Amino acid sequence: MTGAPSNIHATAIVVGTTGLLFMGPSGWGKSMLAFACINEAQRMGIYSVLVADDQVLISKGDETVIATCPASICGLIELRGTGIVRVPHIASAVMHYAVLPASASGEKRLPPEGEQTTIAGSINLPVIRLLANTPLPLAILMAKAPDIGQ
Repeated sequence: MTGAPSNIHATAIVVGTTGLLFMGPSGWGKSMLAFACINEAQRMGIYSVLVADDQVLISKGDETVIATCPASICGLIELRGTGIVRVPHIASAVMHYAVLPASASGEKRLPPEGEQTTIAGSINLPVIRLLANTPLPLAILMAKAPDIGQ
């Protein structure tokens, strides 16, 4: 790994062998979407687990982006209206995609091909866009990224 990790406001999970980093403005529903994906994947018999919620330490490996959870919040996720709950977690994982909010107004119905976003410094990830009120976020993620669930 290179350099000190950057602490970013995001939620990181793993579904199957795919790391997903939910990023976006406060109140967008990052934690709830991540929690819904974890639960839906588990219901389908697919391994899924929380890495970190609210604060994610991001660092760059040789060819990878690594998300690590600060020790003080390991296994905790805030579900708006419910509070902070404890869930199964892992300390760190490779991230493969940044999940960002889609345009709710619909003016950008199709995101740019091969869209990437800068996570921290010079660390980039390919983007998957979702609406916060998507009823089955895992199904959409799996359609966009076929390696999810493997």
